[in-house]
Amino acid sequence: MDFYPAIDLRDGKCVRLYQGDYGQETVYGDDPVAQARAFEAAGAPWIHVVDLDAARTGNPVNREVIAAVAAGVSVPVQTGGGIRNMAAAQALFDAGVARVVVGTAALEDPAFVRELAASHPVTVGLDARGRDVAVRGWIEGSGADLLDLAQAFEDAGVAALVVTEISRDGTLEGPDLEGLSQVLAATSIPVIASGGVGTLADLTALSGLRSAGRTLSGVIVGRALYEGQFSAEDAVAACRAPRRISAQTAAATEEDA
Repeated sequence: MDFYPAIDLRDGKCVRLYQGDYGQETVYGDDPVAQARAFEAAGAPWIHVVDLDAARTGNPVNREVIAAVAAGVSVPVQTGGGIRNMAAAQALFDAGVARVVVGTAALEDPAFVRELAASHPVTVGLDARGRDVAVRGWIEGSGADLLDLAQAFEDAGVAALVVTEISRDGTLEGPDLEGLSQVLAATSIPVIASGGVGTLADLTALSGLRSAGRTLSGVIVGRALYEGQFSAEDAVAACRAPRRISAQTAAATEEDA
């Protein structure tokens, strides 16, 4: 399972939101490039960057910062936030990004995702409260079902799905193992988990999660790193540690939480 340390950008700074709430923001630094280089030095195989301003408004105010991050590291950069048309996606690829994450547009214009995926690496971001997928920086619910959407992109040629349980994002309370198990069983697309990781045990659990014979391809971690719950080096090691957990065990773990 690949480790994706997250750099969430707002006004050019590294921040984290609590459960996607723009009113509950913590600023962790003002040098995203230095942060990305530190993650790379720790062994992270990817850097995950989110333009929170663009996710909310569609205005890519952090594009130059994203370009600087991509130029500042040798590992690939995956980025999302406000990518709702070909021009926005192409601008990020031109800036050196290896893969884009499409969220709102994936729901509102799925044909755009298919067109983009035909020529570029694309990940679909499915951010949900339970199974209700949210849009526009998590501000609005869409009424669309998480598992239905996961299946809808089965033949779209996308590289992966990033699945976030919004109620756990930024909480350090543990990932939604049961929900992730359901997504793994619903699709053959690689799944990247996001939201709730607070301990190395959470990473070990995710790395060993199995459902319908499938495992997660990656995990995105943000707040736990910035608040020193564990180091990026230890996170890389934990993501590589084998520990098998069945969907049934995951469900039991969720019930005990």
